[in-house]
Amino acid sequence: MTTAWQILFWISAVLLLYVYAGYPILVYLVGVLWPKTVKKGKTEPRVTILITAFNEEAVIREKLENTLKIDYPQDKLEILVASDGSTDRTDMIVREFAGSGVKLFRQEGRAGKTVTQNNAVERATGEIILFSDATTTYGSDVLQAVLPAFADPEIGCVAGRLVYVDDVNSNVGKGAKRYWGYETFLKIAESNACSLIGASGCLYAVRRSAYEPMYAEACSDFLICTAIYRKGLRSVFEPDAVCFEQTNQLANDEMRMRVRVISQTFTDLWRNRDMLNPFKSGFYAVELISHKALRYAVPLILFALLVPSLMLTDTWIYQLAVVLQVVFYAGAAGGWLVERTGKRLSLLAIPFYFVLANLASVIGFYKFLRGERYATWEPIR
Repeated sequence: MTTAWQILFWISAVLLLYVYAGYPILVYLVGVLWPKTVKKGKTEPRVTILITAFNEEAVIREKLENTLKIDYPQDKLEILVASDGSTDRTDMIVREFAGSGVKLFRQEGRAGKTVTQNNAVERATGEIILFSDATTTYGSDVLQAVLPAFADPEIGCVAGRLVYVDDVNSNVGKGAKRYWGYETFLKIAESNACSLIGASGCLYAVRRSAYEPMYAEACSDFLICTAIYRKGLRSVFEPDAVCFEQTNQLANDEMRMRVRVISQTFTDLWRNRDMLNPFKSGFYAVELISHKALRYAVPLILFALLVPSLMLTDTWIYQLAVVLQVVFYAGAAGGWLVERTGKRLSLLAIPFYFVLANLASVIGFYKFLRGERYATWEPIR
C-alpha cells in the first residue's frame, strides 16, 4: 500500500504542477516556436454591436452613451439592444435613444441570454457582430483594434481584453484581478499557438456568416470558440481591444457566478466531447483538456494529493507536503473569516480565492450531474 500511496501522490503532484505551470509553459512555447500568425489589414465592414440585457435600468443609459462614442462611420454601425423580457425600465430607456439610431429587440418572456442572442443575431445587419454586456465600457477605438484581424479569412472570432475595475479594493476583487491576469496570459499564448478556447463575454466579435444558433443552456462566450473551430476558423485574442467592468465584491456573488459558468461549461464540454480528441482537433484538444477539463478536476487532484500525504508521514518529504497543505488551507479559512468581517486581506487573498474557485468547480460539477441547467439567471450587481 505504501507504494500505491506514493504513486498516487506523485501523479497528483505532477498533474497539479502541469495544470498551473506546465501547461502555460507548453502553450507559450508552442506559440513562440510554431506561431499561428494573423494577416491583419484595413477593413471597414458593417458592424452590429449587440448588447444583451435583462433588467439593466441602472446601467443601460451609461452603456448606450459609451457605445455612441465609438469611433466608426455611422452608416456602417448598428447598435442593437436585445432585451430578454426585461420587467423594469430597460426597454423604455433604450427607446429614448432611437433618435441616435439605437434599435431595440425585445425577447418576449424570459428565454435566457443565449436564446436572446440567437434571435437578435437573426435581425442584425452587420457582417461582424460584436457582443457586449450592459455593464461593460469600451474605449472609442475598440473597433479599430478588433476589425483588422478580420481581414484574414481564417479568422472567425476576435476576443478583446477585459480589465477588471475594483473601486473599493475588495478582497474578492483582488483575487479576481489576479486570476484574470493569469487567464489573460493564457489567452495570448493560446491565440498564438492555435486558437482561443473561450472569449470574454463582454467583448468578442464574430463573423455573421460563421455564427450558428446555440442551445439555451450554453455558455455562449465559451462555446463560440469551439463552434468557430469546427468550421475551420480560428478565434484570436486582441489585447489592444480593451473593455472595463466592475468585479464582484462579495464572495457569495463571485461563487454564484462561477458555479453557473462552470456548470454551463461542463454541459458544453460534454456535448462537444469529440473535440477533446487530439486526433480530430489537434492542439485545440490539448488546450481544452488542459485549460478546462483538468482545471476543473483540480479539486479531485488536491484530494488525491492530501490523502497520500497523510498516509505517508513517516518520510520527511510527505511530512513537509502535509504541513504546506495544512498551512495553505488554514490561510484560505483565515481569509474567509477575515472577508466576512469586511476587513482587507493581503497574502490571504490568494489561498482564499483559490479555494473559492475550486469549491465552485465542485458545486458546478454536482449541479451538472444532477441535470441542473442555466438558461436564465439574475444579473449580479
